[in-house]
Amino acid sequence: MESYRELIVWQKAMSLVVKIYQTTKTFPKSETYALANQMQRAAVSIPSNIAEGQALKQTKAYLRHLAIASGSLAELETQIEIANSLGYLQPEDKHLLLLANEIGRMLSKLRQSLELKLED
Repeated sequence: MESYRELIVWQKAMSLVVKIYQTTKTFPKSETYALANQMQRAAVSIPSNIAEGQALKQTKAYLRHLAIASGSLAELETQIEIANSLGYLQPEDKHLLLLANEIGRMLSKLRQSLELKLED
């Protein structure tokens, strides 16, 4: 694979970033520099780490960056749950967790395939 841009998991993570920014725009002003900002930063971290890891062209480094992306995804999922508990999300925002879960599964599969590559 030539570029991280070709990775479907990166593309979906980029889509999640946009959706998080759109969703957090509707949060109360008091959350602008709190939960909304944390959600945006965690979301941005996911495709950023996928891209950086792939660009390094070293399997171990790539795995480390994918682990960081997975951690940021777990952080974001938790923050989505918090936002929902606080009543900041609308019913149509449920797709955020579905997309996050899909990205998590894709990251897991990518990590597994890279770990097999290390064993060869």
